[in-house]
Amino acid sequence: MSLALIFAGQGAQKVGMGNSLVASSPAAQALYNEANAVLGWSLTRVSFEGPEAELTQTKVCQPALYVHGLALLAALKKLKPDLVKPTTVLGLSLGEVTACAAAGVFDFATGLRIVAERGRLMQEACESTVGSMAAVIGEERNAVQSLCTEFGIEAANFNAPGQIIISGEKAKVEQAVLGAKERGMKKVIPLNVAGAYHSRLMEPARKAFENYLSTITFHEPKLRILTNTTGSFVNDASSIKQALVKQVVSPVLWEDCMRSAAAAGVSEFWELGPGGVLSGLARRTEKTWIVKSFSEFSDLSA
Repeated sequence: MSLALIFAGQGAQKVGMGNSLVASSPAAQALYNEANAVLGWSLTRVSFEGPEAELTQTKVCQPALYVHGLALLAALKKLKPDLVKPTTVLGLSLGEVTACAAAGVFDFATGLRIVAERGRLMQEACESTVGSMAAVIGEERNAVQSLCTEFGIEAANFNAPGQIIISGEKAKVEQAVLGAKERGMKKVIPLNVAGAYHSRLMEPARKAFENYLSTITFHEPKLRILTNTTGSFVNDASSIKQALVKQVVSPVLWEDCMRSAAAAGVSEFWELGPGGVLSGLARRTEKTWIVKSFSEFSDLSA
């Protein structure tokens, strides 16, 4: 078996995530305790108790998802040491940072600081602009790209066949939603998000994030990593750092990443994150793929 670990992105978070891991796995509990100390605020409280409005904040949910994903991995390694031998890691947007930590590009605490700064900068960019996003369902890439060009916005996520997210200034996205319906696009859904992620409106965050990462040492990965920016493998520390910076303003080519992993011989995907979002996207992309989803401690013995 060639195993790939896939890590969740922003939007998958939910109140209560990780509670059962801390209660049942000393390895997971140790990571949450370390996270509280590194961050200087109680990630466990917000993750386990909410309120949802606080957990949903970009600067909060990104660290929460990062820690949850690596806590799941730590617990799995203790329970199934002979089975947890991945060859490949990848993550959706924020999850790519989690994947890098899993591949040994940086240690847990360094990755957590990176995620916390990424979330803080992206939230600042959201608050200084008026951006929005919408989901376009059931349409081909070319049709969506044409729509974006016409209304001056961008395609932000290519999640699966027929599931594409568009992003940009709020007024332009609203116009594009109306324009899509006039074009005969039957399902275009405005999203309840804080800003225009993976668009040019995130440029202030990208620039500041690049400056921040310039001070941090990245190591060569111990596992194969795929980057959202190209949908291809990225093999060295310098290229990984550049990809993480570029990703802030670039489309997330998630479908391409998953197809590249399968083409490179991955025979099974394990999703580490809440909600089973990535498993659903995988089934939409290719029904024959073997995909397992792990979210809480009860899932680990399945």
